[in-house]
Amino acid sequence: MTFFMLRLLLLLGMGFPQNSTAGQPDGARIFQNSCHSCHHPGSGFSAPTLEQLHQITRGSIMRALESGRMKEQGASLTSDDRNALADFLGMPDPATPATAGPPAGTCAAGNFSTAGDPSWSGWGADLANSRFQPGGKAGLGRDDVPKLKLKWAFGYPGASAAYGQPTVAGGRLFVGSEDGTVDSLDARTGCTYWTYKAEATVKTAVSLDSAGHTAFFGDTNGNVYAVLLENGRLRWKVHADLHPAARITGSPVFFDNRIYVPVSSGEEGAAMDPHYPCCTFRGSVVALDPQSGNTIWKAYTIPDSAKPTGRRNPAGTKLWGPSGAAVWSSPTVDLKAHAIYVDTGNGYSEPDSRYSDSVIAFDMNSGKMLWSKQFTANDRWNIACVAPDTANCPRGPGNDFDFGSPPILRSLADGRRILIAAQKSGLVYALDPDHRGKVLWQVRIGHGGPLGGIQWGGGADDSVAYFPRSDWDDSGPNAGGGMFALQFTTGQRVWFAPPPKTACDAQPGCSAAQMAPVTVIPGVVFSGSLDGHLRAYDTHDGAIIWDFDALHDFPTVNGAKATGGSMNQSGPAIVDGMLYVNAGYTNAISGNVLLAFSVDGK
Repeated sequence: MTFFMLRLLLLLGMGFPQNSTAGQPDGARIFQNSCHSCHHPGSGFSAPTLEQLHQITRGSIMRALESGRMKEQGASLTSDDRNALADFLGMPDPATPATAGPPAGTCAAGNFSTAGDPSWSGWGADLANSRFQPGGKAGLGRDDVPKLKLKWAFGYPGASAAYGQPTVAGGRLFVGSEDGTVDSLDARTGCTYWTYKAEATVKTAVSLDSAGHTAFFGDTNGNVYAVLLENGRLRWKVHADLHPAARITGSPVFFDNRIYVPVSSGEEGAAMDPHYPCCTFRGSVVALDPQSGNTIWKAYTIPDSAKPTGRRNPAGTKLWGPSGAAVWSSPTVDLKAHAIYVDTGNGYSEPDSRYSDSVIAFDMNSGKMLWSKQFTANDRWNIACVAPDTANCPRGPGNDFDFGSPPILRSLADGRRILIAAQKSGLVYALDPDHRGKVLWQVRIGHGGPLGGIQWGGGADDSVAYFPRSDWDDSGPNAGGGMFALQFTTGQRVWFAPPPKTACDAQPGCSAAQMAPVTVIPGVVFSGSLDGHLRAYDTHDGAIIWDFDALHDFPTVNGAKATGGSMNQSGPAIVDGMLYVNAGYTNAISGNVLLAFSVDGK
């Protein structure tokens, strides 16, 4: 299970309706009866406190309950109960200005072409998910980075989080948002060419086809979309999985006239209800035709579907399994082996599956499973394990040590290849993709935990892999954090950069934990932190050469009220002398801004 699941799926506790004695929904009473046990300071959980929840907009809370990460919990409430809770918790949504003309910051019409332009497409910048941008495409060198200045800011109206990975191509920037809006912006000025409104929150990066005609992305209702890059018009929309808890959090990958889509779920949260028959979801990868959206093949991470186990929980509800092994991150493409690599989440229920907490290889053409390698057996866990009613928690639960970041495919100097995978257990592994995932080395860089170890991933240049450490816990804002550089050949530590002391100690959600994925250019690795800082480290020795604090209000090119917050689920995209990064995460320090930097600034 990933960071956002553990923090946001606890928003309602058990999620059962609680009405006042007068018969009208009472948001404060609902919170007190169903949420307080997890959301008071010192509860031991990572759930946001009431003070933090009051910093989230009402609209964000309603979206989480009705179509986002908390859809399963929201379904157990009446519409009136959901509205009452959102009224109590959320701050007012910003007013929508009534204007007769086009919205502020609208671009003049212009032609779109990706021919010859540097780009950052999808989550990992390349098919290997290296998050490495070569110098020619980056347009920034080691000596340029200390000179970076804010050029413009773009606000997501009414949002309380900004976690989509920016994509850049053809002089335009594409990014999804909490309310489901996908924006096409001018990469230099931030003006808006078009917007498309998806059905639910878009957490994925926007992936582009090779011809520069179509953008592909997913939402938290499990939908996959194809829209025209020129104007945002919908080409097709399909549902990737029939399970009601299915969602898309990992970014789709386009290659060789196919779209490869990873499928995860919110069923871990649904398991909080003791009357829910836990659990039946299994992760998958779906290969789609980019022209029609039709399924070419679908490969499950757990080959056999869940079946009744013959047991019932203490509430008398029938139990199912095996389940889980969700795919939270973007697939990695291996052209030499004609394979797709994914890593998987924990199991949700008994019996154990040998495919959870694993790296799995699928054949690109057929979807056939080529090999799998499990790293943590018996890691069965769901939200019921930390809820007041533990009826659906598996016996002898694991530690929630799933993989939230994709494998990185790299070549060694002698021609051998490695697949580097980093886990929430705090361990980093190197596998041999040409010998069925044989483990070459493993290194521990954190103590691990549900929010420990490595959350959303690292990056790599030609010889070194870079990983940020989370290791969040509730002992204080300076717990966790730090950056590691590891040699490809042995995993030996090249350097370690300890986390700077946080400057936001008094602010709820402040933490030194570094959960966001890194971005690498020649000589520099960038890492965002929950304390709202984006820092640039020299790749030779780990020295911090640039540091930007995003915990501020920002004037925006689109006129939206915007403030920065924690950096978590996405990292910077660097293209043609510009750096783009989102700041704001609902359950740490909320925020709703996209920041663009360049050497010349404004």
